[in-house]
Amino acid sequence: MASSTAVGSAREFISPSDLTFSWGGCHRCLWLSYNHGLRTPGFMPLVGDLATMQENYFAAKTTADIAPVLPEGKVKDLGGWVKSSLIQVNGAASKYAIRGKYDLLLEFADGTYGIVDCKFQAKDSDKTDLYQPQLEAYAFALENPASGEPKKVSLMGLLVWSLIEPAGDVTKGFGIKLKHTWRPIERNPKALQERLTDFITVVDAKLPPAKPVCDMCNYLHSRKEFIGAE
Repeated sequence: MASSTAVGSAREFISPSDLTFSWGGCHRCLWLSYNHGLRTPGFMPLVGDLATMQENYFAAKTTADIAPVLPEGKVKDLGGWVKSSLIQVNGAASKYAIRGKYDLLLEFADGTYGIVDCKFQAKDSDKTDLYQPQLEAYAFALENPASGEPKKVSLMGLLVWSLIEPAGDVTKGFGIKLKHTWRPIERNPKALQERLTDFITVVDAKLPPAKPVCDMCNYLHSRKEFIGAE
């Protein structure tokens, strides 16, 4: 179990994005984040601003505005928080729940819902496999909420804006011409349960070794060798 010498607060909520990025990164950094509140620095202000612009553009739009192939419906909410009931691991309730903020929530005419993650990419590439666990986690929280009525999720996908070319001139100003792509993601609750079990097993165990290619761990190791412990 985790050491009692904590620098920060231990976490009991699993972020959906951690099931994609942190899990695929260094498990030592992941462990430190969940047991001691030590998160590696991140700085992506432009990406965040562009994603917010994308979300706001589709506020109150219909599903046809997103992609003609989608079932009849509308954008019900954007930037909403979800929190799940406690996650079951090997048949028993763990201390962990999922908590996160989705981009777009769709409501379909048949009463089911859809989860959409907005992405802004330099090039249009298929990253559905990468983001599948994250969206499945949102769906899990909606279908197994800590409070309130569950919502059946029938559809998930990525709404991708990717760069094509600049538009405009020096007198009128410049904009960006974008490609709009809808990429559906298939539901896979079983794969999510396996990921959650592995995830919780790691963060509840002893401090794991650093990933050999972890920039943060390698920097801290080299720094300590150069200037010594402070």
